[in-house]
Amino acid sequence: MKHALLIALLVIGMPAAAQADCFAQYKAKQDSPLRLHFGIARLSGACPDRSTAESQLRARLAQGGWQLLNIVSLSPDEPGAKQKANAGEFYLRY
Repeated sequence: MKHALLIALLVIGMPAAAQADCFAQYKAKQDSPLRLHFGIARLSGACPDRSTAESQLRARLAQGGWQLLNIVSLSPDEPGAKQKANAGEFYLRY
């Protein structure tokens, strides 16, 4: 009985683990006047490949008038305090 309960709990918990969000650290710019920013965005689900992440971020940033320069990193782990502070107002903005 305990074995069946443990298996059931594992099966229920697996989809939640597979749906963990991905955090993308990126650099973006605006022209006229030139403005640069470092930001962190949350991408739903597991971390996609870099090209898919770039497509998603380009679309989001374009709505705010920004152009993606590059993705610094993709990680399923929530950023630490230092990265959040570096992103400032651009932490989870896009």
